Parts: sequence; structure tokens; C-alpha cells
Amino acid sequence: MNLSPLFKQAAREPLLHFLLLGALIFGVDHLLDAGRADPQTIVVGADVQKEARDIFAAGMQRQPSASDMKKLLDRWTDNEILYREGLALGLDRGDATIRERVIFKALSVAQAGITLPKIDEPGLRNWFEARHARYDAPARYSFLEAVVTSESTPEVLQSFVKALNADTKTDVQSDLRVFKDRPRGNLLESYGSDFAEALDKAPVGTWQAIPSTSGLRVVRLESSKPPIPASFDPIKEAVYQDWRDDTMAEMTSKAVREMGKKYAVRIEGEKP
Repeated sequence: MNLSPLFKQAAREPLLHFLLLGALIFGVDHLLDAGRADPQTIVVGADVQKEARDIFAAGMQRQPSASDMKKLLDRWTDNEILYREGLALGLDRGDATIRERVIFKALSVAQAGITLPKIDEPGLRNWFEARHARYDAPARYSFLEAVVTSESTPEVLQSFVKALNADTKTDVQSDLRVFKDRPRGNLLESYGSDFAEALDKAPVGTWQAIPSTSGLRVVRLESSKPPIPASFDPIKEAVYQDWRDDTMAEMTSKAVREMGKKYAVRIEGEKP
């Protein structure tokens, strides 16, 4: 199951922003027995941390950074707060006691008391300008990669690059991969910033050994397209909806954290 679109969707939709990482990713059958002896203490156990790390890696094709883990565990903690508050309010009555339903009901109660602030067009335009890259059409790259299947030391790869550019015979075994119009953000996620920056400077039609998060890659840039800045007016309605979603998510998070002040949160393995 590819979770990448779900992660992206969760970042944009206020309800999914809270429910997805708790109910879907951490499982509807995980009821957090740890810490229930003290109802005012929430323990984020090692099993939860491992599950968060494993599923993030499976969905995003990379290991979570410390910042990613904090966001995941914060969201899990928010969901546990909502779950306990929902139980305290009796929101599980008449339900099949499925965890995400209780969380959803508690979240709905929390959001019912939230009133979004008003924003005028100049304010919305300023919000858009602060997030311009979110709306710009990204730079795109078409390139070839010769994936070496035999020995691949840096020295071997550099010699292989020379042979490819000189169109001479080589004993290095490789498979050819073709990439068309890959957006820059995808390159950053898959290969890292060093790779993307090197591809920015790479001459068209020349093989190069380019550094990536997984080591050197033998690549030839075929073409590139520059980013296209977005204009505010044609997408004003979409920007307003994004502002609503983001603001609701932020205000909901604050409301949940306010509810959570009665709980002590302890993450196993962390020093106090």
C-alpha cells in the first residue's frame, strides 16, 4: 500500500490531519494498554515509535528525521488525548467502540467550539506569498541513470563515466533507467539535496557521477524545465480553501493540546 498520497492528504485536510496518523497508521486495534494504570499519564511506547518509523519509511521511501518523528508522535499523542476525552464524555456509547470513531467524535466536539478568524484579500495574498513555493509549478528534469550491477566503488564509477562519455567499451555491468519530467521535490525526497543541486548544474548530454543519499549515481541529464511561478488571482479560491484548512488544523491542534494539559506524556526511551 502506497501511503505517500495519504501523508500529503493528511497535511491538507483538518480531520484527516488528526485521524489518519492515529487511526490508520497506528491501527484501529492498538488501544494503548501501557499507561492505563494512571489515566492521567500517556506513555508513547517503543512499539508505537517503531510502528511510526516503519510505516513512515514504507510510505515515504525514506527514514523519518527527528522532526518527522516528533510530528508523528505528536499526532499520535493528540489522538490518544482525543480518545480518552471521548471516553470521558461517553462518546463511545452506542458505538462499536472502534478507536477512530471515538477520536472522530471527540474531534468534532473540539472543532464545534472553534470559530475561524476572518481574512481579507490583502491578508490572503500575504499568506499566499509566504507559501509561494507550495503553488509554483516545480522545476522538472528528464534524465537517464546507468545503474551499476557489478562492483560500484567510486573509482569504478568514475572510470565508467569516462567510458560512457567516450563511447568506449567497458566491463562494468549496468541497467539503464529512464526518468521523464521528474519534479524537483521528488528528487529531493528520493535522492537528497546534493543530487538535486548537482543536476541543476549538470550539462545536458554528459554522463556524471552525482552524489545522492545512497551514494554516487551515474546520471545523464537529458533536459530540464525551470519552475513556473504561480499567480494569485487565478487560484484565489483554492488558496482561500487552503488557508481555511491550515488555520482549522492549527486551531484544532491548539484546542487538543489545551485538553491535553491534564495529561503527563512520557515517551519511552527518552531521557526526562
